[in-house]
Amino acid sequence: MGSRVFGLVREQIFAAFFGAGLAYDAFTVAFRIPNLFRDLLAEGALSSAFVTTFTQWQVEKGEKAAWRLASLVLNTLTLFLGGIALLGILFSSQIVALMAPRFHDIPGKMDLTVKLTQIMFPFLPLVSLAAVAMGILNTKDRFAIPASASTFFNLGSILVGVSCAHLMPYLGQEPIVGMAIGTLAGGVLQFLIQAPSLYQVGFAYQPLVSLSDPGIRQIMKLLGPAVIGQAAVQINVFVNTYFASTQQGWVSWLNYAFRLMQFPIGVFGVAIATATLPAISRSAARQQVAEFRQTLASSLSLVFLLTLPASFGLMVLGNPIIRLIYEHGRFTSFDTQETAGALAFYALGLSAYAGIKVLVPAFYALQDTRVPMITSLISIFNNLLLNWLLIDLLGHRGLALSTSLMALFNFVFLTSVLRNRLGGIHGRALWSSFLKIAGASSIMAAGCWLVQRTFTAFFPPSGLFINFILVGVSIMLSIGLFYVACKILKVQELEQVMGVLKLRMRK
Repeated sequence: MGSRVFGLVREQIFAAFFGAGLAYDAFTVAFRIPNLFRDLLAEGALSSAFVTTFTQWQVEKGEKAAWRLASLVLNTLTLFLGGIALLGILFSSQIVALMAPRFHDIPGKMDLTVKLTQIMFPFLPLVSLAAVAMGILNTKDRFAIPASASTFFNLGSILVGVSCAHLMPYLGQEPIVGMAIGTLAGGVLQFLIQAPSLYQVGFAYQPLVSLSDPGIRQIMKLLGPAVIGQAAVQINVFVNTYFASTQQGWVSWLNYAFRLMQFPIGVFGVAIATATLPAISRSAARQQVAEFRQTLASSLSLVFLLTLPASFGLMVLGNPIIRLIYEHGRFTSFDTQETAGALAFYALGLSAYAGIKVLVPAFYALQDTRVPMITSLISIFNNLLLNWLLIDLLGHRGLALSTSLMALFNFVFLTSVLRNRLGGIHGRALWSSFLKIAGASSIMAAGCWLVQRTFTAFFPPSGLFINFILVGVSIMLSIGLFYVACKILKVQELEQVMGVLKLRMRK
């Protein structure tokens, strides 16, 4: 939660200082390039492959072998991703031209994007090391420090970025260059904050490199198909950027909307997936199928409970939320309207996005990378086709809708395959939970919409205070309505969550 709040503060700073124009378009594309590699290699496929193998090594070969594997992975990762970062800096012009070819049409936009890309490419190995450190700590049931590491990334990005942005004009550079330097500083902090905890859980660094080590070979075997298997959403975002670069502002509107949609995914979906992966990896290593099924089903039920109401809420409250968070400085009311339109379509796939965070690692825990890879390839092709069909009809909103439809397809397909593979995943109970939670979310959304319409009829949304009251009242009412509706519909997952919260409060 802390990480996502500071992430929103970071986005607010971008919106206020740079709006949705040339500078932020350039930054978004420049950051998306190393961030794409990070999501594919580090926080996505590599993290899943490493946690699965590291857990297996602990169970079968003991702590000493597992720590040796951790050193091998960190060293290999530093050399490999350091080389990719160097190549990215050298060929940044060609990469940007491939990703956003229409930036050439606007004077200075392509050159600025290339400069920002070169500054931020070293972010890739830094944040990748942080992701491996997080994987190690999670297998030791340490979740607080690695979860807070991204908070330090955002803090570093904000403090260093804003400071450097004010200095850049004196050095003959654009202020947005300072924000790129801040991003790099944030990556350093994200890794360093976890280093003390690594040694507390017993990690002892060894300067070893061996591509023939059985653990490294198993990770590499899982990694190749896993990169493709987890690539769908990120490559679809990459494709969307290609299409969106044809119009000024489209890249920025889509990015602001996507970042806001990522808030509940990061708070709930990623948190659930992070806690689930070590548990199901241990169940898989011990061949405890019933325990695996139960853990997976419980995780998916929690995903529904925590993200379905968020999805409905963002569709109904998207406009006032964006107005409250972003509409300051150079971010105009027109930008609010266009960003809210994209957010509504992104929100359609929110629960599917979060569910995929749980489902794909489940396949890796079973050492099956083939199914996620096939699913990913199909969805990439379909997303490209849908973008081409929807962009003329809905503009940038069509690109958001296409991404959500592909996330829904991935979720349904992966769930079906896992159900057949495991002999069921408590499907009837899951389907019942989904319908009840969706029903409660619909009641919540209807009440929220009615309150919003009534409020704006008496108090037109102009000014920070009025917007704050509107959003605050609407969200508080939504929580109350959702809770009552869940109680009436007897949603068991709500009772479980409330039971845990009461226990924690008593402690």
